[in-house]
Amino acid sequence: MLVSNKWQDYEIIKTSKGMKLERWHDTFLLRPDPVVTWDLGELENELVDAIYYRSNTGGGHWENKNKIKESWVVSYQDLKFLVKEMGFKHTGLFPEQACNWDYIREKIRNSKKEIKVLNLFAYTGGATVASLKEGASVVHVDSSRGMIDWAKENVKLNHLEDKPVRYLVDDVLKFVKREIRRGNKYDAIIMDPPSYGRGANGEVWDIAKDLENLIKLCIEILDPNFLFFIVNTYSSDIPSVSLENILKLNFPSKNILVDDLVLPIKDSSLYLSCGITGRVTND
Repeated sequence: MLVSNKWQDYEIIKTSKGMKLERWHDTFLLRPDPVVTWDLGELENELVDAIYYRSNTGGGHWENKNKIKESWVVSYQDLKFLVKEMGFKHTGLFPEQACNWDYIREKIRNSKKEIKVLNLFAYTGGATVASLKEGASVVHVDSSRGMIDWAKENVKLNHLEDKPVRYLVDDVLKFVKREIRRGNKYDAIIMDPPSYGRGANGEVWDIAKDLENLIKLCIEILDPNFLFFIVNTYSSDIPSVSLENILKLNFPSKNILVDDLVLPIKDSSLYLSCGITGRVTND
C-alpha cells in the first residue's frame, strides 16, 4: 500500500461506525466514510467544528458546531491548498494523493528534459501544482468551471501563476480525441476520473464502460519515451485487479504498479483505504 504519512496540516484522529474525525490545519471535521466498517465507540464530538450529515434521499448537508472560515489553507511540505466545505462531504482536496504528488515531483525533478504534463479530470489541481513546482508545463482539463477557478486559486496560492499552464473547461474524451487529430504529445498523463459524471455539454461518463477506451486514446498522445502515466480511481466498479489488468493489456512490457492509497489513523496501527492508483513507466 502507498501511505501518505508526511502531512503536518492534516490527520485522521479517529474512525468508527462509518465516520472519520479529521484535522485540517486547526479545523476539525467529522465526515462519513463507507469503508469505516468497525466500531471504536463514539467519536470526540467536543473536538468537532463541523459535521457532514448524509440525507436518506441522497446528498446531505454540513452543520457547523463552531464558527469556521468560509475557506482556509492547508500546507503539504512546500505546497499550499485552499479547502472549504463542499456538497457531498468534500473539501476540495484528497490528502491520500500526497504520495502521488511526491512521486510526480521526483520523476519530473530527475528527468533530463522539459516535461509536458496533461492532467485530466484535474479537479482543484493538486497534481497540477506539484508538476508546476518542478518546472513542468501543464494542460489542466476539467468539465467544471468552478473546479478550474479553484485550481487557478491553488496555483496562485503557490506563486506559480506565471508558470506554463493552460486551463480548459472541456469534456475529457472529446479533448483527447482532438489532441490525437492535432498530433500533440505529452511526456506524462495524470487522470482522476469519477465513477460517473457529465462533461461540459452534458456528455455522460461511466468509468466501468469508458475507462479502458480513454486509456487507449491517451496512449496515442503519450510520447514513446513518456515519463509516467497515472490513473486514480475511487470507484468500486474498478477493483485493483481490474485496473491492473487494463494497464497490463494496454501497456505491454512497461513497468506497472497498482496499489491502494491509504492514510494512517492517529495513535494506532490502522490505516484508512482511500482508493487505488495505477502508475506506468518506461523504467
